[in-house]
Amino acid sequence: MTFLVIIIILALVFDYINGFHDAANSIATIVSTKVLTPFQAVLWAAVFNFAAFFVSKYIVGEFKIGNTIAKSVHENFITLEVICAGLIAAIGWNLLTWWFGIPSSSSHTLLGGFMGAAIAHAGGLAKNGEDVINYAKVIPTFLFIFMAPIVGMIVAYIITVIILNICRKVTPYKADKWFRRLQLVSSALFSLGHGGNDAQKIMGIIGAAIIYHEKMKGNEMDFNAFVNAYGWVPIASFTAIGLGTLSGGWKIVKTMGTRITKVTPLEGVAAETAGAATLYLTEHLGIPVSTTHTITGAIIGVGATKRLSAVRWGVTINLLWAWILTIPVSAVFAAAVYYIIKALF
Repeated sequence: MTFLVIIIILALVFDYINGFHDAANSIATIVSTKVLTPFQAVLWAAVFNFAAFFVSKYIVGEFKIGNTIAKSVHENFITLEVICAGLIAAIGWNLLTWWFGIPSSSSHTLLGGFMGAAIAHAGGLAKNGEDVINYAKVIPTFLFIFMAPIVGMIVAYIITVIILNICRKVTPYKADKWFRRLQLVSSALFSLGHGGNDAQKIMGIIGAAIIYHEKMKGNEMDFNAFVNAYGWVPIASFTAIGLGTLSGGWKIVKTMGTRITKVTPLEGVAAETAGAATLYLTEHLGIPVSTTHTITGAIIGVGATKRLSAVRWGVTINLLWAWILTIPVSAVFAAAVYYIIKALF
C-alpha cells in the first residue's frame, strides 16, 4: 500500500511538472503579443486547465485518453515497480528538457517510460508469445507524433488565410484591437484542450497502478470502474496540472512565442484555435497527443502564410529531433531505473 501511495504522489508530481513544462503551449502567443502579462496568462490558462475536468466528465462523458494510457502496456506486464520506474524516467526527462528550454512532449516521455520499464520487466518485447506493448493503443500515438503538428499546421494555415481575407478591408489598428480580445477566447479554448488531454494521461497511469493493486487483492476492475470508484483521482489530476501551469515555464515560453516565428494577435488567434481544434479531435478519438507538437505545428502554419522563410527552420529541426528522441530515451532511462528498483527492493 505504501508503494502505491508513493506512485500516486510521483504521478501527481509529474502532472504538476507537466503543467509548468507545457504552460508555454497555451500562453506563449498571448504573452509574446503582450495581450496579457505573464502572470495573468498563466492564471488564465490554469483556470481553464482545471475547467477541462467538467468538459471531459459531463460533456464528453468519459476519459478516453486516460483509458488509452492505462492500456498501452498489456496488464500481464504491469507491476507497481514498472509504473514507478516509468514515472521517475518521465519526471527526469521533463525536468531536463525544461532546464534547457526544449518544448518536448510530456505525453511521449510518460508513454516511453511506461513501455521501457515494462519491456525491462518482461525481458524483451514479448514473453511466452504475448506482446508487452498493446500496439493497437500505441501505434496511433506514435503516428500522431508527426500527424498532430501537421494537422495543426494545415488548420492554422487555412484559418489564417480565411481571417486575412475577411479582414482585408479592416484598418490594422481595429483588427489588432479585435484580435487582442479574441486571443483571450482562443487561448482559453487551447487551455481546455491542454487540460483535457494531458491531465488524463496521469489518470491513466494512476488507474493502471490502482487496477493492478486491486487485482492483487482479487478484485477485477476495468478503467471505467476505476474512475467511478476513485472519483478523487480525476479531480486531483486536473488540479495538479492547473497548479503546474500557474507556476509557468518561461524558458519554453521564449522558444514557443518568439524563436519559431514572430506572432501577431491575429496569428495568435489562428494558432491557438487550430491547436484547440486538433486537441478536441484527438480527445474524441482517444489518442493521446502532444500539446507541444500541436501548437508548434500551428505556429509554423501561421508563419508559413507570410513566407516560408518567416519560420526559423533551424529551431524547428532541433525541436523535431527532441520529439523523435523523447520516447526511446525515456524508455532506456526507465529500463535502467527499473533494474535499480528491483536491485534495491
